[in-house]
Amino acid sequence: MEDKRNNIVEEKEIDLLVLANKLWVKKKFILKVLAIGLVIGLIVAFSIPKEYTTTVILTPESQSATSGNMGSLAALAGVNLGSAIGEDALASPELYPSVISSTPFLRGLLDIKVIDSKKNIDTTLYSYMRDYQSAAWWGYILKAPGLLKGLFTSDDKKVNDENNPDSRFIPEEEQNILNGLANRLTISSEKKTGITTISVTMQSPKISAYIADTVTSYLQSYIIDYRTQKARKDLAYAEKLYEESKDDYYEKQSNLAAYVDGNMNVVSAKYRTIQERLQNEANLAYTVYNQMAQQLQMAKVKVQDTTPVFTVIQPAVEPLLPSKPSKKMIIVGFIFLSIIVSSFWILKKDLWAIVSNSNE
Repeated sequence: MEDKRNNIVEEKEIDLLVLANKLWVKKKFILKVLAIGLVIGLIVAFSIPKEYTTTVILTPESQSATSGNMGSLAALAGVNLGSAIGEDALASPELYPSVISSTPFLRGLLDIKVIDSKKNIDTTLYSYMRDYQSAAWWGYILKAPGLLKGLFTSDDKKVNDENNPDSRFIPEEEQNILNGLANRLTISSEKKTGITTISVTMQSPKISAYIADTVTSYLQSYIIDYRTQKARKDLAYAEKLYEESKDDYYEKQSNLAAYVDGNMNVVSAKYRTIQERLQNEANLAYTVYNQMAQQLQMAKVKVQDTTPVFTVIQPAVEPLLPSKPSKKMIIVGFIFLSIIVSSFWILKKDLWAIVSNSNE
């Protein structure tokens, strides 16, 4: 039994030596294939346009100190904010990727102006994504069927699509640009720390940095508007009630003063009854007015307390080096693939024989 195992091991060693010897004999062929692979790798590596990535890092500021200050402020106004003080003022960072990839958010970016003096670019982001994006030569070949299809598309259909009054309708060209823009924006958040990383990849380093800064500001405004929407509505309603209660109090106070001035020398039970009633109405109006003033202050404090505060750890900085393509990795990959393909071509009969023997 042991002799049989030794024979199998020796046969495998002999087979490996035979295979290695065959590869050595065909080394010129391998080198030729390797040279072809190197040339193809260089062509591919230098055909892919350079991309530059700008990264911005944000973190939410701790709300504990802010909440304490707001609570003290509310206490001075005689208002108790209760459990609202302890609430986190930030929406969950896990929702940020959904926000930044949403159609309204992306469409809001298309009209911003982008400038790159080195490349003579001074246009909107929409035009930049449509007219100034380079692609590898094989990309144009893959797009050829779509271009041919566009030539045979009815002009009437194009006009109808462009003039469609339905706000839910997005033209195909704009939808393609939105998809391309979404692929160039990435965002990730750490659940524990809340640190959010925004990355923007463009073919221009200046535009990449500018879009990253714009997206950061736009995201902050978007989250602030979302988080404070109800608080701002409550504030507007509190201001309306405050103005109404103030006008009512002033009116009741004026009625009381006018009645007292007009009946200064009158001594009667009816006079005292009417004066007491007007006084009670004025006191009640003042109580409501005072309560509305407190509610108004509380609403203002709540708007301030629910407003998210972002701290920019890493601002948008224009990248000096391209993030992709990695020319070295592409060339090394093609070289490795050339070695594998050439070796398989030389040893295909031997490998097939080994596979057949193992199946038997």
